[in-house]
Amino acid sequence: MNSPSQDVTRFNAGTIKLEIHRNGKAAGEAAAQAAAEELRRLDRLGKEIAVIFATGASQLDTLEVLTSIPGLPWQNVLGFHLDEYVGLSENHPASFRHYLREKLTSRVAMRRFFEIDGNAADIEKYEQEYAHILEAMNPQLCLLGIGENGHLAFNDPSEADFYDPLPMKVVTLDNACQQQQVSEGWFASLDEVPQQALTLTIPTLFRVPKLIASVPGIRKATAVRRTLEDPITTDCPSTLLRTHPDVTIYLDAESASELSDVHLSTK
Repeated sequence: MNSPSQDVTRFNAGTIKLEIHRNGKAAGEAAAQAAAEELRRLDRLGKEIAVIFATGASQLDTLEVLTSIPGLPWQNVLGFHLDEYVGLSENHPASFRHYLREKLTSRVAMRRFFEIDGNAADIEKYEQEYAHILEAMNPQLCLLGIGENGHLAFNDPSEADFYDPLPMKVVTLDNACQQQQVSEGWFASLDEVPQQALTLTIPTLFRVPKLIASVPGIRKATAVRRTLEDPITTDCPSTLLRTHPDVTIYLDAESASELSDVHLSTK
């Protein structure tokens, strides 16, 4: 069902709610406003608010706006993030810890932020400890993106498991995922991209009751089409979003460019 207004097209695919905005900045702002509204709602419940944050180019506009909105209850927010490279220095420009310090935690006074340490001496023990904290905090909101290969967090098609028994795990990144990191400018060459990463698994993400996905840019157009049209399988992990009870995907004209006329019939 579509209801266009103010240069925005809205429609549903399965349980997914989608919004197409005129450009990436507008889509990011809309995602940020939705996240801000949810933070306020959760704060009115009088409890600490646990939120999982994504990184990468898709989140730049969303985080810039979100951290600029005055009066949000950051003092009650416990932050987590989706994934981190294994063995990459936390000071490397492509490190997700570095990214979130620069784009998020240096800009707002959060109660606490739990970074993922991809350099932990005992990775297996660290996974268990991080997963235990995450489970205890019970996140109510997750900001995420969709990879060019349809990955959610670093659950690439070769690693994704819709019934994964682990809350968090080490994965080997596939070539398409590594190439995306180079294409977005985080690394100069494929040889520099780490082979492995620590990631929250898909069942962990799907236990979060509200998902807000920012997916701008022409490089994401095929992944967006596949998310909405392909069979729900791990060949394109993001197809599973069509089963989540509360997920909204914010697109721009470029990332929506491969969608069929059926989807956009009343644009």
